[in-house]
Amino acid sequence: LPGFWHSQNQVKKIGPVSVSPMGFGTWAWGNQILWGYQQSMDSQLQQTFNFALDNGINLFDTADSYGQSEKLLGSFIRHYYRDDRQQLNTVIIATKFAAYPWRLTPPQFLHACRASMQRLQLDRIGIGQLHWSTANYAPLQERALWDGLLAMYDKGLVSAVGVSNYGPKQLQKIYTYLNSRGVPLASAQLQFSLLSMGRDQMEIKHLCDSLGIRVIAYSPLGLGMLTGKYNSSNLPPGPRRLLFGQILPGLEPLLTSLKQISEKRRKTMSQVAINWCICKGTIPIPGVKSVEQVGENLGALGWKLSSDEIEQLEYAALASPKKMIQNIFQT
Repeated sequence: LPGFWHSQNQVKKIGPVSVSPMGFGTWAWGNQILWGYQQSMDSQLQQTFNFALDNGINLFDTADSYGQSEKLLGSFIRHYYRDDRQQLNTVIIATKFAAYPWRLTPPQFLHACRASMQRLQLDRIGIGQLHWSTANYAPLQERALWDGLLAMYDKGLVSAVGVSNYGPKQLQKIYTYLNSRGVPLASAQLQFSLLSMGRDQMEIKHLCDSLGIRVIAYSPLGLGMLTGKYNSSNLPPGPRRLLFGQILPGLEPLLTSLKQISEKRRKTMSQVAINWCICKGTIPIPGVKSVEQVGENLGALGWKLSSDEIEQLEYAALASPKKMIQNIFQT
């Protein structure tokens, strides 16, 4: 289905960049500790990437702190377009630059950007993002982050700039700072789902809407808690096990509502949860590791929940005593 979203008039804009209504996160592509990545998975991940592109998805999110993720994406893009290099820039890579304590000057962030470009084998990155703010613990470093982002944009290394894990106050500050220098803040990446729709999340969302900043919703499935695949007696392996064990028992109202709506719609619970994010005006970026996961997530597109269904889900989410633990890096 190449071009499907164009024919459906569902193309979204992130600044000057045109993207599909959903992207895919690639944290698991190269992360051994949390996601169990092994090099033997590379051919499966290439097939996953190919299938996503074949079906009209062109947005992939990564970071320079995600292990091998950028390198793999660079290799996958080159392999997919090996016979048509003119198409390389139709894939929009949104990468994030870590605020490591040794990155203290704008030139160091420019160097980080060029290093990401080299790993991705691209002459320009679609969206360059600050991975987190240092305002809570190293406020003097924050200006270097902002000026580094400006320099990337001014030198044409990125088509658009964005932030990740910025709270409302810092988001307003960086928006004003960039805007005063003629650079639009195109996106804000936010942990956003039916498990993450608390006061802070909604305040950031409303601020983004008012300023014309596109929200990119990461963890739209709550690391898998909203898929319906897990319960108290069936927990995932690894670090997620403890987290799921604490939160899942308190999610019965929400999971029940997701199940009811998914059965009525003949959709999966994952598709309903992702569709809710789209209905809220965000671009969700669920993580994928297989062709099957891409296929399931694609089922979230091409339809919309009704206002009554959205209200039912949000009421159930508020009625669920447990909520997702928020990212500690969010200001």
